[in-house]
Amino acid sequence: MSAAIPQITQLDTRSPDFENQLKAMLNRAMIGNPETNRVVENILADVRQRGDAAVLEYTQRFDRFEAESIAQLSVSKEQMQISLQRLPASQAHALKAAADRIRSYHEKQKQTSWQYQEADGSVYGQKISPLDRVGIYVPGGKANYPSSMLMNAIPAQVAGVDEIIAVVPTRWGEQGDLIFAAAALAGVERVYTIGGAQAIGALAYGTQSIPKVDKITGPGNIYVAIAKKQVFGEVGIDMIAGPSELTIICDGDTDPDWIAMDLFSQAEHDEQAQSILISDDAQYLQKVLESIGRLLPGMSRREIISKSLSTRGIFILSRSLREAASVSNQIAPEHLELSVANPEGLSAHITHAGALFMGRYSAEALGDYCAGPSHVLPTSGTARFFSALGVYDFQKRTSIIQCSALGASMLAGIAQELASHEFLQAHAESAAYRK
Repeated sequence: MSAAIPQITQLDTRSPDFENQLKAMLNRAMIGNPETNRVVENILADVRQRGDAAVLEYTQRFDRFEAESIAQLSVSKEQMQISLQRLPASQAHALKAAADRIRSYHEKQKQTSWQYQEADGSVYGQKISPLDRVGIYVPGGKANYPSSMLMNAIPAQVAGVDEIIAVVPTRWGEQGDLIFAAAALAGVERVYTIGGAQAIGALAYGTQSIPKVDKITGPGNIYVAIAKKQVFGEVGIDMIAGPSELTIICDGDTDPDWIAMDLFSQAEHDEQAQSILISDDAQYLQKVLESIGRLLPGMSRREIISKSLSTRGIFILSRSLREAASVSNQIAPEHLELSVANPEGLSAHITHAGALFMGRYSAEALGDYCAGPSHVLPTSGTARFFSALGVYDFQKRTSIIQCSALGASMLAGIAQELASHEFLQAHAESAAYRK
């Protein structure tokens, strides 16, 4: 059965109501449903109170995994190696090549400690330390995502994290070998085959069998996103992720079939994924629509693609590429393709994007798997203040202050004056003792 050709929303920046139309289509209230928030809050409270028993109960209810103990949902390093060894040669080669590229990229992100000495002998600086233990959430259920295992765990491994624990709602076995093989390549210590809000709760609070972590990273469904938000403060998190999204700015000279397929690659994630095309060429937008109509029937996930493009897809006609960049900054997309003749020049006007794909050959799909940078990126406009997941997310920065006697004497007068103004006597006296 072929999918209906999607009726994609058409916007024009010349319209006096363009801003409101765009805002309505972006629909950024990704975790505002009160009922869903209450459901997650109850699950987290139950996991905090009952530990393993609650996790097992929710795993049976939501994932249909029957288990009498967490040990039955645990995948050891030996089992991960078995999965790696079982892979067909072509899959093993692709997975290892992707892992090598991701590791090579993230090696360049490592931060180092630094310090400097002032003339009075005082030393100031910053000490960089890896986190002790992190939890990686990898989506599962409908499909396996070994790429997400690599993109989360390898930056943590490069950062020097002592222990990496992963959770994924996928049973260990040959059907899931790719994801467990990816865990082996990424240095994961153990995997628990659990998912949803209950997995976030287990990582955040710890249970009788699952250790508490210091930070949780990785995307998931709406329940996972809400759970991460609710446990923030108990543990660190990378970001709160919504549906995946892609914006493309095109000057009209890229093969329209390429652009149509790029839009499909985003839309096939799920019905809530958002694909946006911006161009200053009205005829080109029409050509891409024609490509969509011709190519969609051949797509295996055509129903999902059609629903996504019909409900959340947007084609925007701009006055110029410079204006297209301005519109993109309003969107602040997770992925942004600059499919133009001069991507470097246009990128100078881009201030908000999770990842930039420069030029006609830089398909977003390459970034999803093997280009090198992590594909864990800010969504739903949060690229305005969040960044791509990286090594720095798994490192702490500790300030170093080592005052000499002369330095302390000099600073004491400044501190004493300011502390007195704030009516904090002990602060002032503590500083004054060092004069």
